[in-house]
Amino acid sequence: MPQRRPRTSTRPRTRPGRTVTATAATLAALAATTALTAPASQAADQAASSPAAAPPGGKGWVVSLGDSYISGEAGRWAGNTDANPVNFPRVDALGPSAYHDDANRGAERIEGCHRSRSAEIHLGLDGMGSENLSCSGARTGSFRNGKGRSKPGLDFSDAAGVPGQAQQLADFAQKHKVRMVAVSIGGNDFRFADVIKSCVLAYLSPLPKSCAKEADNVTRFSADGARARAADIAGGLRNVQKAMRQAGYEDGQYEVVVQNYPSPIPPASGFRYPAPLGARQAMGGCAFTDRDADWAVNTVMPTVSQAVRKGVTDSGLPNAHFLDLSRALDGHRLCEKGVGLVEPLRGTVSTWKAPGAADKTEWVNWVRTITAVLPPFQAQEGLHPNYWGQLAMRNCLRQTYAALDAPGAAPDGLTCVGGGKGLNERGEPRMRLT
Repeated sequence: MPQRRPRTSTRPRTRPGRTVTATAATLAALAATTALTAPASQAADQAASSPAAAPPGGKGWVVSLGDSYISGEAGRWAGNTDANPVNFPRVDALGPSAYHDDANRGAERIEGCHRSRSAEIHLGLDGMGSENLSCSGARTGSFRNGKGRSKPGLDFSDAAGVPGQAQQLADFAQKHKVRMVAVSIGGNDFRFADVIKSCVLAYLSPLPKSCAKEADNVTRFSADGARARAADIAGGLRNVQKAMRQAGYEDGQYEVVVQNYPSPIPPASGFRYPAPLGARQAMGGCAFTDRDADWAVNTVMPTVSQAVRKGVTDSGLPNAHFLDLSRALDGHRLCEKGVGLVEPLRGTVSTWKAPGAADKTEWVNWVRTITAVLPPFQAQEGLHPNYWGQLAMRNCLRQTYAALDAPGAAPDGLTCVGGGKGLNERGEPRMRLT
């Protein structure tokens, strides 16, 4: 990427988007990912404020930081199917080693981070490497979840039992020429596992309930709540800058792309299954009432996106860019009209390898209950972009890299949406960057 003159404008970089980070209704497993965040290490404040040495030479690298939406969570599954084990292989695109990211592809470097092979950071550019340092369940601050699993955040802390992602970035960038850092963060700071748990319980309740009306959720997505989360995000992004300066980089020598979250479900009018009698969960794994679905799409998602965008602006990073993915999965959201399951009887295709499968199926993983208790599915995979969704976002990020690498002034913001039917030459859904 060309070295760019630092921007001084702090205007909003694009319109707000929508998000839900989430998992399934093995509800105890959901809650286990949301333990209290440990205090960030004071080492973050002691990080160097100016480059200590020149960055390394050699081939360029792109690096991802943040949470499940960029780690590749659910990237194993290319579509959804019912609880019949006979159908499970029909949606299994990557197999049991999908999240194994150690040198031998035999295990995860950090258990539960779910850095899948289909993660968007693996752009496949000639002469470029890619490194996935993100972790499913991560917040801006490092912590251990209820199962004792490490969740490194965008800090220099060892509160997770492993170095924070900012420290990991500093260590990596000292030895590799980093040209772009892609970040997805903030959803877990809003405690989305708790939010989704409340929505699933409301849907399954024999009495009329709404997660939109619960006091904790109202507080989370209030103006004060959003401002607090924006401050968390801004602090995390400043740690990215500190990490790169520790590694010897000037701000103009690399780019930071901060993305918001695509909406995983449609509004109530877009569901293909009726809400009453548990039909949505039983038939499609989308346990939302009409009221709560509209609240998620029209209130939750824009609020989180605004917090991410404000965090980018308030961070003061002159080389940061906002990538709007809020509509990237539209037309392929969970239980959305026009697409369907991967099954021979009631599906739109019988296997993920069938011609046109990406066009005819969902790009968001089913919220599972019974089938998440035992392998191969896992509770934390629910409501995340699946194999096709990951490849779609990879297409968006590659186009973003190209836009930032082009001569001239760097764009302030970018938006990525669907680009028509079919797959590109890399086997990815077609997407369009504006």
